[in-house]
Amino acid sequence: MNKKIEVAFVNLLEENQNILHKICRLYTFDEETHKDMFQEMVIQLWKSYPTFKGNSKFSTWAYRVALNTAISLFRTKKRNVETVDWDVAVNYISYPEYDNREDEQLNRIYATVRQLNDIEKALVYLYLEDKSYVEIAETLGISEGNARVRMNRVKTKIKNRLNGGR
Repeated sequence: MNKKIEVAFVNLLEENQNILHKICRLYTFDEETHKDMFQEMVIQLWKSYPTFKGNSKFSTWAYRVALNTAISLFRTKKRNVETVDWDVAVNYISYPEYDNREDEQLNRIYATVRQLNDIEKALVYLYLEDKSYVEIAETLGISEGNARVRMNRVKTKIKNRLNGGR
């Protein structure tokens, strides 16, 4: 790939890297796995970048690729992610260390969300990111009505679990 494409990718990735960290937080339980998943998401985004046509926002496309990567890794329970060689300027991406320390209530909410199935986790994540139901549906490949119904069911499920029910 040419340098111009590499620079554009790196800039977009730096602007949207919190998307990846937040998804990693939902699907991982420790810092090492978080870093491995983040790296795999970056690799998958880079490999897929030539197919990004700009029909949607980069962030929407990145959500989809990152969520698919996380779900795929989570389902196969891979701990050691195989990497590929690439000579992109990604090594030069600067980002502050991600601080995963949160208060007790937030950790309880994350623990509850981790108990949800893959689609439910993705719904919660996108909803908390203030994505519209249209964007949620597009990202997850479901209808807008289905996204609304599922989200209402997930909200009820989370409330019940946080209040001691099942």
